[in-house]
Amino acid sequence: MEKPVKRIVRVGAPVAVLTLVVMYLGISYLIASGVTKAERNEQEDSLGAYGVEFETIEFESRRGDVTLDGWYVPPVSQHSVIIYVHGIGSVRTGDGLTDLAARLHQRGFGALMFDLRAHGSSGGDKISGGYHERFDVLGGYDYLLARGVEPDDIGVLGMSMGAGTAALAAAEEPGIEALILDSPYAKASELIAQETARKTPFPEWFVPLFEPGVDVLADLLFDIDIEALAPEAAVANLGYPLMVIYGTDDTRIPTDHSQRVYDAAPAGSTVWVVEGVEHTDAFVEKPDEYSSRVAEYFLERLGAE
Repeated sequence: MEKPVKRIVRVGAPVAVLTLVVMYLGISYLIASGVTKAERNEQEDSLGAYGVEFETIEFESRRGDVTLDGWYVPPVSQHSVIIYVHGIGSVRTGDGLTDLAARLHQRGFGALMFDLRAHGSSGGDKISGGYHERFDVLGGYDYLLARGVEPDDIGVLGMSMGAGTAALAAAEEPGIEALILDSPYAKASELIAQETARKTPFPEWFVPLFEPGVDVLADLLFDIDIEALAPEAAVANLGYPLMVIYGTDDTRIPTDHSQRVYDAAPAGSTVWVVEGVEHTDAFVEKPDEYSSRVAEYFLERLGAE
C-alpha cells in the first residue's frame, strides 16, 4: 500500500505546479490587460481658439480596423502638411499641440490632428504602445494623399508614445521623409514595469518576473509584439535625417531613451536637449524657440515657404 506521504506528494505536486502556472498566467494577464487599457480624456482646447479654420474629419486606420476622429487644416503659403501624433492618455489637443499647430500654420503649414485609437473620440478600446497605432498614423498619411497632398509635402511630429508610434510608422512608409520625435521611448519592453505600476495595483519591482508571460499573452490575446516596439531600431533604417527633442529633467521616460534614438538615427540628424525641462514640456517652456526649430527642420526637409 502506498504511504500517505508519498500519495500526497504524488497528487499534490502536480496540483501545486498547475496552481502556480495558473497564478502566473493570471497575473501576466492582469498586467497585459492593464497596460493596454484605454485612457480617454476630453479635448483641452480647439484650433478655433487660435483663429485657425479647420475641418472636422474622420478616416480609417490603414488596416481598416478602427475609425479615427480629427481635424484637417489645409496649408496656406506652401503645400506642406504636418501630422501631429499625441502621447499616451492624451488627445489631439494635448501636449500644447494645438498652439504649436497654430504657430506653424502662421508659417504656412497645414495640419492633420487626430485622436489615436482608444483616445479622445476615436474608436477602439485597447492601446498598444504604438504597435497598432502606427497604422493610425499611416491612415492619416493615406488620408492626406487622398486629399491631394504629395508625399514629399508630408511631415510627422510625435510626442512621447506618439513619437515612438511616428518612428514605427515612418519605418513602414518610405513616403514619409520628415520626422520629429519629442521625448520618444527607445524600446517599450524596458518600460513595462513602470507602466504597470502606473496603471495597475502591481508595484514596479514585482513586474519583471512576469514579463515573459506578458510578452506571450500580449501577442496571443492582443496581437502585440512587444519586442517590435523599438523606435531605436526603426529609425536606424530611415534614409533621411530626423530631429529628436527631449528635456534633461524627464521623469516619465528616462532621458537615455531619447538619446539612444538620436544615436541610432541616420547621419545629419539633430538633437535639441532642453535643460531643466520635464517630459514633452519643451514647447510649453520655450514655445517660440521650439516653433522656430521645428519649422526650420520641416522647411529644410519639405521645401521653402
